[in-house]
Amino acid sequence: MRLTVRLPLRRLLRDTRATAMLEFALAAPLLLSIGLLGAEAANRAITQLRVNQVAVLVADDASRIGENSLLGEVTVYESDINDIFLGADIQAGEKLGLLENGRIILSSLEVLEDSEDQQYIHWQRCMGDLDYTSSYGEEGDGEFSSIPGMGPPGEEIYAFKGEAVMFVEVAMTYHPIVSELFDASEPIVAIAAFNVRNNRDLAGVMQRNSSAPDPVARCDT
Repeated sequence: MRLTVRLPLRRLLRDTRATAMLEFALAAPLLLSIGLLGAEAANRAITQLRVNQVAVLVADDASRIGENSLLGEVTVYESDINDIFLGADIQAGEKLGLLENGRIILSSLEVLEDSEDQQYIHWQRCMGDLDYTSSYGEEGDGEFSSIPGMGPPGEEIYAFKGEAVMFVEVAMTYHPIVSELFDASEPIVAIAAFNVRNNRDLAGVMQRNSSAPDPVARCDT
């Protein structure tokens, strides 16, 4: 009886025909997890890169826009700002859905009139469905209290007298492709800034036709 039981056990121990299949079955969950983590990390990095590129694009375009006037100064209109925002959404691509999933904040950082170097945010425009407020200031900041400029603490960007800096902040909700491997509760954020490239009229953003004004991309809506 004992011999009868031992023989099948010995045959089973010597049988290696399914060893590779068994090893694959044991390793598959780990390999799949590593593959998904790599795909998620790559997607997150690509999304961050695209948001960074949008921020640079908007800041660059905002530093160039305007229409020459008889006074030799370039005037910026509300329609110009709206065109920049819509162009950024198109450039980002339909898959990213920038204005549906994010928000663009454009600020004009200037030196307060009748001061030497007091920084203030003269005007600010926003577009996008994401409920997000700028981390670096709102329109009017610096007018009645001192601000060092705009940007991360210790790395603030500031404007020179008679000039303006176009400071852009782009925030977008991140949607994971496979799982919540990354914290999606906090949006992806990118900033960029460019000095205005021309002799701009710093009176503010104007309307081309006061009787039929263009929409104003206010930050409180």
